[in-house]
Amino acid sequence: MTLFAIALATLAAWAVLLLRRGFFWLARDDDRDAPALPEPDAWPAVAVIVPARDEAATIAEAVRSVLSQDYLGPLRLVVVDDRSTDGTAGIARAAASGDPRLAVLAGGPRPPGWTGKLWALHQGSEALRHDPAPFLLLTDADIRHRPDSVRRLVQRALVGRPALASLMVRLRCESPAERWLIPAFVFFFGMLFPFRWVRDPSARTAAAAGGCVLLDRAAFGDAGGFAAIRGAVIDDCALARLMKAHGGRIWLGLTERAESLRPYPHVGDIRRMVARTAYAQLGYSPALLAGTVAGLALVFLAPPLLALFAEGAPRLLGAAAWAAMALAYAPTLRRFGLSPLRAAAMPAAAAAYLLFTVDSALAERGGRGGMWKGEANPGSARRESDAALNRATAAD
Repeated sequence: MTLFAIALATLAAWAVLLLRRGFFWLARDDDRDAPALPEPDAWPAVAVIVPARDEAATIAEAVRSVLSQDYLGPLRLVVVDDRSTDGTAGIARAAASGDPRLAVLAGGPRPPGWTGKLWALHQGSEALRHDPAPFLLLTDADIRHRPDSVRRLVQRALVGRPALASLMVRLRCESPAERWLIPAFVFFFGMLFPFRWVRDPSARTAAAAGGCVLLDRAAFGDAGGFAAIRGAVIDDCALARLMKAHGGRIWLGLTERAESLRPYPHVGDIRRMVARTAYAQLGYSPALLAGTVAGLALVFLAPPLLALFAEGAPRLLGAAAWAAMALAYAPTLRRFGLSPLRAAAMPAAAAAYLLFTVDSALAERGGRGGMWKGEANPGSARRESDAALNRATAAD
């Protein structure tokens, strides 16, 4: 393949990403319109589940933010302490200051075939079996919600009646590693799962952001509940695929109303976060891994290399593709309060994610796939669960 053909291919790829991928790069698919949504005459009850395993550093803030909601309907919170060793349960109780809406459930050992977070969520759901709340909110132990977060999300759920409404919370972007890599993570997520396609009932694209998911409990129960996805590592997207496969509508958007408290001070912290699930996203397929590496190289690495080292037409085409890349990345950087000039460094961030993805495959091969909180998830059960869910989606 000549340099000219490569340059033409990479520029064509960026034309498709800019014009034919749901305009994900504009980073405008968010919940800013929530205050204008109609409010119900009576607010439905919401049951909140927070799975927590060794979350002593953040659980207090998470609990306080849920219990401080200005929600006008009944709200209760169940924290599932997943065998923590750092006093997470006691900190959660102390943070509630005796608020009777909080219950802390001691999680049991994980059965074969379940991933850790989904088992904790299932136990929380079982504890709420007799609770009449029509909505179930799943949120993480490192998420802080603004006072109107639940109210605005319920408003969203009552408009159009999505079976699942999810907010991609604002991630921390403070350390040098975070400023370099976290906006790119959000950009890549939107590129893989354009939010407008996720919201389209006729599109097969399905995704959710696990830090904040509001479920219609009846629809979720009809779809099989947590047991239907018990082995999934990427539990949020598996949940979204499950709901969409059963005819449920999905709403997904960015938000400033909830934020992650989890720090990623070093590149290695982000590498572990990405490597835990990247190979699972590729279906554990070596062929898809090779294709992904080649695709990332063509789309993100070839433009600067051509612009800097090629000559003539390939150089101009490479420079144009690099400019298109920077144009696409700039809106995401602005959302994080960063200079759009950083967009020129997107190829470096893409190279890092390429390496993280390869590392994910190597970890899977070494029996360390899906490692989280010092515990590896069950490989065979995980793959069987993902494959079954993909078959169900394809048959829909």
